[in-house]
Amino acid sequence: MATVEITEQSFTEVVKNGIVLLDWWAAWCGPCRAFAPIYEKASEANPDIVFGKVDTDAQPRLAGAFAIRSIPTLMIFRDGIMLFGEPGMLPAAELDDLIAQARAVDMDEVRRQASEGAEGEAGQEEKVEREA
Repeated sequence: MATVEITEQSFTEVVKNGIVLLDWWAAWCGPCRAFAPIYEKASEANPDIVFGKVDTDAQPRLAGAFAIRSIPTLMIFRDGIMLFGEPGMLPAAELDDLIAQARAVDMDEVRRQASEGAEGEAGQEEKVEREA
């Protein structure tokens, strides 16, 4: 599968299902241009995964929402949950390893932990509000 352009309008729909990799980039960025063929090759080797590209110059509000400060930045989402986000160019072997790890994640466990974390945060907020 070829890479797809991600916009502020398409972002939510694209990341909500399955595994989605996002490459945050800009045309003027040398490391971004060097990473592009590695990313494209991985997209061809993994047709069941969405490989999106977010042009930070064309999508400044989306980049701002994710506090993108350095490019390239790679993010991995699975079923709408961000599993990985880190700036820097990756060699092909590391990208392949990250993809394998994303495939192996037990999403039921991730959802359970997220639910427990949200309940804990809600309890903490409740506690703070009672003390205030």
